[in-house]
Amino acid sequence: MSIGLLALIATLPIVSVFLFLVILRWPAKRAMPVSLILTILMAMFIWKVPGNQIAAASAKGIVTALEVGVIVFGAILLLNTLKASGAIFTIRKGFMSISPDRRVQTIIVCWLFGSFLEGAAGWGAPATIVGPLLVAIGFPAMGAVMVALILQSTPVSYGAVGTPILIGVHSGLKDSPLVQSYIAEQGTTFDAYINAIGGQVALIHGVIGIFIPLFMVTMLTYFFGKNKSIAEGLAIWKFAVFAGLAFTVPYALVANLLGPEFPSLIGGLIGLAIVVPAAKKGLFTPVKAWDFEEKSHWNPSWTGSLDVDATDKPKKQISFLAAWLPYLLVAVLLVLTRVQYLPFSAWLQAFVLKFESVFGTAITIESKPLNLPGVIFIVVSLLSIFIFGCFRKLCCFFKKIKYDTIML
Repeated sequence: MSIGLLALIATLPIVSVFLFLVILRWPAKRAMPVSLILTILMAMFIWKVPGNQIAAASAKGIVTALEVGVIVFGAILLLNTLKASGAIFTIRKGFMSISPDRRVQTIIVCWLFGSFLEGAAGWGAPATIVGPLLVAIGFPAMGAVMVALILQSTPVSYGAVGTPILIGVHSGLKDSPLVQSYIAEQGTTFDAYINAIGGQVALIHGVIGIFIPLFMVTMLTYFFGKNKSIAEGLAIWKFAVFAGLAFTVPYALVANLLGPEFPSLIGGLIGLAIVVPAAKKGLFTPVKAWDFEEKSHWNPSWTGSLDVDATDKPKKQISFLAAWLPYLLVAVLLVLTRVQYLPFSAWLQAFVLKFESVFGTAITIESKPLNLPGVIFIVVSLLSIFIFGCFRKLCCFFKKIKYDTIML
């Protein structure tokens, strides 16, 4: 067979996923196993891959899927913990107080908070946190997933405290004779060369990133708005570009001046500090707020099994700080466990599950389960039960003091 035909055949597993999921609209639990079977058959009969190697590769894929599953489970567990405590009501109320405009909420939650989480965690953790959070404040599930995935663009090269640059690019180039020759000619060091790559990447991403918030909200209004309108998304262009610059300018500066560890993390934090107060004052925002239709008019395909109703007022309200404390804990713990010059990262990565020569092949399955962001989500979920329980006890305690004082 010709190289062109072989290349076309090689794309069939990916094309099959697109066909089943997007065109035929099969559920993933049906589409993915069929695509897997197709891939296995191709590997056996077209590429002549031994059965034990296919089995070993499949086992490695299952372990990777389980790792992702831990992240998703942890994010959903945290969300439901916040829902049960009443914290989600406070968070939703807080966002409505900043702006009732869903476009503004998308930019703040997804673009800025999500970019910060990407800088802290990586591993797809931002989407698993931001998506359910958007659902909790009133977004259709499919719309929340869409914008959460668009988020995974500009900040990803500096995810998990710069891992793609510091580990990925570093590992790929460190043994290259061409790179070593270039470094010698320039009279620089390999680390300085890697930092320079990180700085250039930030400039390229930064230019595109200015317009990502606008693209994000335009997709939202077009696919999930009542009028299916691009114009309704473009109407917020001033605020969207402002938010884009509020993130990308510090992002590019940090990458070029400090290195690849903190561009997304610091860019997200500075962006939040600039954009949230501006949104509260209505700076650059349209006079008319945009919202989704009533939930009863939504397309059934927009909603999933995750249904978090944050409109019901809880019996005992949670303060704004207490409601956000679990997410703050997640952010702090992610940073502490990802920064290489602190000991926590090494401690977590020291516990390794490793299986070599799986089914007699050269394939090795390795997992560092304690280093998964999902573990931190689960830990914070458990801590949240204690936090909100103590918060209620403190409220009752202070109310009792107030009552006793009045009686005295």
